[in-house]
Amino acid sequence: MTVVVEEAHTRTRTEAAVPEPPREALAPWHSRVGAFAIDVLTAAAVVATMALVSVTVPARGAWWWACVSVIGVAVLAMLANRLLLPAATGWSLGRTLFGIAVVRRDGTAAGPWRLLLRDLAHLLDTASVVGWLWPLWDSRRRTFADLLSRTEVRRVEPGGSRPDARRWIAAAVLSAAAVCLAGAAVSYLAVYSRDRATDQTRAQIAVQGPKIVAQMLTYDPKSLSDDFARARSLATDKYRDQLAAQQDVVRKGNAVINEYWPVDWSVQSAAPDRATMLLFLQGRRGAAPDERYISATVRVDFAKGGDDRWRVDDLAVLTKPKPPGNGK
Repeated sequence: MTVVVEEAHTRTRTEAAVPEPPREALAPWHSRVGAFAIDVLTAAAVVATMALVSVTVPARGAWWWACVSVIGVAVLAMLANRLLLPAATGWSLGRTLFGIAVVRRDGTAAGPWRLLLRDLAHLLDTASVVGWLWPLWDSRRRTFADLLSRTEVRRVEPGGSRPDARRWIAAAVLSAAAVCLAGAAVSYLAVYSRDRATDQTRAQIAVQGPKIVAQMLTYDPKSLSDDFARARSLATDKYRDQLAAQQDVVRKGNAVINEYWPVDWSVQSAAPDRATMLLFLQGRRGAAPDERYISATVRVDFAKGGDDRWRVDDLAVLTKPKPPGNGK
């Protein structure tokens, strides 16, 4: 910071031939703050809002890409307003409203590359904080960025102001506010709709899940083909082959009555289209006089298909049932 100030004093001595403008010709600090707020903070609000929205919506989804696109447009619009518009007209929207302009020390217009260097040098003002306050006591009301880029901010003749500037500024600010509100609404709906869908999943699985599992595991030798077909219809494509292999083992063996009914269950996790449930089942296997009562604990993953129906996506037996015929 000291080096910057010393360099500024050195440049002042070497550029003594450049006439200094009257103090009243230099832009006051509050005008510079207002112009900066319109030119930069308006776009920054859009960028910050869309960045937060992109975190709440599904990554790489349509809404995520929409947020990224809006961020890109906001940044490009800010750069065009800060760099290209002043080079072409001498104004940015914020500076137009407050009747100020960035010029070189000799009063000539600053080109886009010098303006870009000046905006990058504002990082030094931001890092030190003091740089933004330096115009309050500097004789030529310069920030550190002005010292490095050899620019000044001066008042301009009222007649040079564009008559439609206020309409453009109002349109820009209102558009930015509308985008921020829309982003907030999208974020709220994305979070709210997901939470609501998750709650619906828990409620549906708590009711349908135990019935689906009981139907899948229950069969009778008299209607074995129909029972197995029904069970396969309750499984996803991923789990259906595994279930069919298990059914083939039963079909090739000595099939007996296998009936389960749910006793207790708990939804362990849920998402809009997936859920995991832990079930404790009781049932009976075989027929009198070899009938045995059995129990089992299973963990079941459910997935919702395109037809909006829940199916078993995986089933793991945590506590296997007692085999029949053991005399216990």
